Parts: sequence; structure tokens; C-alpha cells
Amino acid sequence: MKTNLSSQIKLDRIPKRYYAPDGELELAALTRDEKVYTKIFEGSEEGSVYVAHDVAELIQKCKAEHRHCVLALGSGVGTHAVYAELVRMYQAGEVSFSNVIVFNIGEYYPLAEGAPGTMSLLKELLLDKVNIDPENIHSPGKLVSKEDVYQYCKNYEEEIEACGGIDLALCEIGAVGNLAFNEPGSQLNSSCRLMLLGSDARHMASLQFNSSENVPRSAVTLGISNLMSARRIVCVAWGENKANIVKRTIEGDITDLIPSSFLQTHRRAKIVLDLSAAEALTRISRPWLVTSCEWDEKLIRRAIVWLCKVTGKPILKLTDKDYNDNGLSELVALFGSAYNVNIRIFNSLQHTITGWPGGKPNADDTFRPERAKPYPKRVIVFSPHPDDDVISMGGTLKRLADQKHDVHVAYETSGNIAVGDEDMMRYIMLIDNIAKKFKFDTPELLKKSNEIHKFIGKKKDGESDTPDIRFIKTMIRQGEARTACNYIGIKPQNVHFLNLPFYETGTIKKGDLSEADIQIVKDLIESVKPHQIFVAGDLADPHGTHKVCLDAVLAAIDEIKDEDWMKDCRIWMYRGAWAEWEIDHIEMAVPLSPEELRQKRNSILKHQSQMESAPFLGDDERLFWQRAEDRNKATADLYASLGLASYEAIEAFVEYHPIR
Repeated sequence: MKTNLSSQIKLDRIPKRYYAPDGELELAALTRDEKVYTKIFEGSEEGSVYVAHDVAELIQKCKAEHRHCVLALGSGVGTHAVYAELVRMYQAGEVSFSNVIVFNIGEYYPLAEGAPGTMSLLKELLLDKVNIDPENIHSPGKLVSKEDVYQYCKNYEEEIEACGGIDLALCEIGAVGNLAFNEPGSQLNSSCRLMLLGSDARHMASLQFNSSENVPRSAVTLGISNLMSARRIVCVAWGENKANIVKRTIEGDITDLIPSSFLQTHRRAKIVLDLSAAEALTRISRPWLVTSCEWDEKLIRRAIVWLCKVTGKPILKLTDKDYNDNGLSELVALFGSAYNVNIRIFNSLQHTITGWPGGKPNADDTFRPERAKPYPKRVIVFSPHPDDDVISMGGTLKRLADQKHDVHVAYETSGNIAVGDEDMMRYIMLIDNIAKKFKFDTPELLKKSNEIHKFIGKKKDGESDTPDIRFIKTMIRQGEARTACNYIGIKPQNVHFLNLPFYETGTIKKGDLSEADIQIVKDLIESVKPHQIFVAGDLADPHGTHKVCLDAVLAAIDEIKDEDWMKDCRIWMYRGAWAEWEIDHIEMAVPLSPEELRQKRNSILKHQSQMESAPFLGDDERLFWQRAEDRNKATADLYASLGLASYEAIEAFVEYHPIR
């Protein structure tokens, strides 16, 4: 059973010499725009092992010098695999923590006795599993009044100084460039203090506290100056959702709006990345600016699209001078002229556009993204939540139905935690009134209604719903999904609610993907025997529901990929409401007219329980339909700016090839 296939998806073929060159001279050329020493690994697992061994080597060096090793440790998700490797090394006798002193980088405030926090996480992941002296563990987790916090922070700094200062600080670069709990706006000279947390930090902590509402509003954190005073700093970042902030951290200007950019001021700071987190760095995203390139179709397309943005020209107006002036003379030399490159990439992008996402019957499909036969096709659209299908590919979904394909929609999870209590109570009151009117207000029904009213009246923030309430919220999501499918034209019998077990914990924190989840997906695929599968390909969040749902589908496909009928099935990945595929990856672009975009919006609006707000929006107040429209319009505008046909909106897809 392969449960992590999504992590093996490589949209780009990145030559190793770009991210791990053999020679120092080549490395110097590649990193000319980088202002912090940076190590890049193909995956986060390899990078985590490297960091763990770096830490262990320092511990052993300090032991050889007969002194303590003072570590300042963060508890961000990106550090967890590092701690797992350190535990493995300790259990294998490769490192001892007997000479280690640990200072927790930051702790939530106020934190009630027994409540989860960063120190409880550090103990669970590392400290309780190694031979560190409990007296050598320090954390700003004590209950103190706000009036006493300032002095408490000064005392914490003095504890660090009394131990000889920090030998190594290990933490994760946060979503907005935060280091520890130092939010944007933190100054270089900031010291240990009480910090108000931003929405991104509270969202990241919601899994630990079962609800974002339960996460404390503040935290006591070591300041930027405390971290910069460490003799060494190692920061990690994994996943494409960190790519933009990593680029600004490493290649951008030093600014208090991005606290991690202060790493540029530290003599022995090191940032460790996987390829996904490094994808926006110049040597990965625009290697032609720092070295000679190994050109393939995708890299050429990326370079041309970049050149169009730089010059403000569409593809077919680019000249030899444009190429030469912007570091792309290699392409002119390779293809003989700017015209030859231009027409090749123009045609490549033109061939991604199709109004027939299921293939156009009786047409020459030589340059079409989907084959003409068979027609009609059997199609399964896997939707992680009961609205991701219409949010992400509602226009394409309606096209498939209108073009007479046999379309199935499979909702992988119930999505019940996203239904607010007020929305649920409207249905309860409706049921109560209907029961009285039509005389089926039985004692059993009245008892259930009273139980729900009583529970909701006394419910505490973050408290898990009862099974009855979860059932009702599930039915609300299912009803909305059926309504949206009916509006689009999906047959009622083709709407499937899989309710994968990993999701049904009743809390924000979900279980691990299991054989039971994969079997449910596999059974559906085998019963339909589709010619097309559409899956949510959001790869940015390595721990989210979308990733688990994608892994479930890919694992099921992996088990049946050698079946004859499966060899004739194409798998297309769509993106969610937050981001679109980069244009150099897009392999199928489905244009939408103004009317089709309006119909897509209407299908999203059928999900009424999700219209008031969407969970974890952070500082982005747009609703799902607004995000989706903005994203689809931006893709269409990009195609138009390159000199291709101008459409109202475009939904984009990338093909997935099962790993052999």
C-alpha cells in the first residue's frame, strides 16, 4: 500500500546541477542572487535527515569540548521529521543528549494547565524519547499575569545567557516569513516578548487545539535579536506553499515585513529546503539567468512566458534582440531565430486550449489534449469536500455533462466540520415545525431535538459535535452537493458519497490514510472503469485533507494501473480555489464564456452552508466563488497577454502519469 504518492509528483525535471552542483565555482554562479547559505534537497525526508545529522554533529562536538550544547528549538511542522531522525539516531546509539540544554523558542499565551502547546509537542516528538536531563529543559510556559510578562521574558533571556548563549537555533520559516512567533513587523532588535499572533499562525496551530477558535491569541517568543545572537541558525521550509516567501527571504531585501529576511544578517545562518520550497529561487525557476540550461519543452515555455512579461509583448512579437537582452540568447542559437522559438511555443500553448475536455468526437485529435475516442467517455471526478468539484472545475464539469459523457462525481469526505452550528440549527427548527404540522413529532424525534438544542446551548469552543449532529451536518452537505450536481446535469445515480474513514474523527485533526480509505476509492474506480479521472492536485499543503484525498486516489490507481481498461484511462489534476497551475505545466485549458462562468458561480452558490464564510481564509476575505472566478479570469488574461485567444475565464489541468 503506497500512501504518499503525491509527494513523488514532479512537475518539473530539475537537473541536479541546478540545486546540488558538484563544484564550488558552479555553486557560486548559481547562487549569485542568494543572500543566505542555502541547501536544497530533492525531498523533505532527505533534507530532514541532513539537518538532524547537523544537529547531532554539533552535540558531539560540544561533548568532545566537555561542555553543554545549548539548543533553541521550534515546534513547527517542518521540524517534526528532523526530530524523528534524531530520535532514531539516539535509539541506534549514534547520539546522546546527556549534555544538551533545550530552550523552547516560543509558547502560546495564555496557556491553561494541561492545554496543548509547543512544549508538549516538543516533548512528544523528541524530549521524552531521548536521555536529556529534565532540569535542562526550559520553556516560557508558566502561567504569569500580563503585568509580569515583561520581567518574565527578561528572566528567560538571562537563563539563556547563564547557560553560555545558544549554540544552535532550529526553527521553520513560517507562511508569512515569521521566525518562531515573530510576526511581520518584528524588528531586528526585538527581544523576548509577548506577541499577538496572526491568522496564519493560528490556523497552523488549529490541528493541535482542535479548532482555530481554541488557539490562544498571543505567544511568548524569543525575539529576532535572541535568534540572531545564536552562534548558528538552521531554518527549514518544505513544500510549494513556502516557495514565494522563501524567495523573498533568500533573494529579497531585508525588511521587518518578512522577519525571516533578517537571516541575511547572520554570519552562520543556513536554510534547508526541498525542491518544492525552492522552486521560486532564480537558479530553479529562471536558471537561464545564472547558468547554461538543459532546455526541454516546459523550461522553454516558462522562459518565453517570462520574457513576454518582461518585455510586455505577446509571443509572436518577440525579437532576437529581446532574447539577447534578457539572457536567452541560448534559445536563439538553439533554434536559429526568435521566430522559430516563438511559433513553437505559441503552437504548444494553443494546443492546450480545448472546449472538449472529454475529447471531440470524430475530430483529428493529433494536437488536442484529449483523445477523440472512445465517445462518450465514462468519467469520475473526485472531490475532496462536497464543493471542490464546482469550485475548481465547475465549468469543465458542466461541459462534460452537456457533451453527453457519463460523468460520476465522488465526494471523498463529508465536509461536516465546515457546517456552522447556526446553519445546522435552522434545519433542526425546520424539522421541528414540519413534524408538528404533519403529526410525526414522535417521542423519539422530540427527544433527539431536545438533546441537540441542549448540546448546542452549552457547547464550548472547539468541543466535538455529537454523532447525531455530525450526521445532520453531513446530510446538509450532501443535500447541497446533490442540488449543485442536478443544476450542472449530473445524473442522481452518478453522485457518490464515499465518507472516507480518515476524515470522520469529529474534529479538525484527521486520522491517517488507511487501507480502508483506499479500498473504498478502488471499489468505485473498478465499478465504473472510467476513461477519465479528475482529482484535486493541490500539492502545497503537505498535511491537508486535499493531500490525503489525492493520496487515496493515487494509491488506488497504483494498485490497478496494470489492468487493461485502466491503461486506457487518463488522470487529470485540477487546482483548488487558492492557486492555479503555472502556465508551463498546463496541458489542458478549458475556456469558459461569460454565461458559463455565471453558471459555475450559481453551482457554487448551491452550497449555501459555505456562503457566509470559509474556514481558514486567513486575511483573504473573498468567498470561494470569488476566489475561483478571480483565478479563472487571471488564467484567461495570461493567455490573452501572450497573444492567444481572449476568453472570459479558463480552467486548467495537468495530466498525472502513474508511477512505474
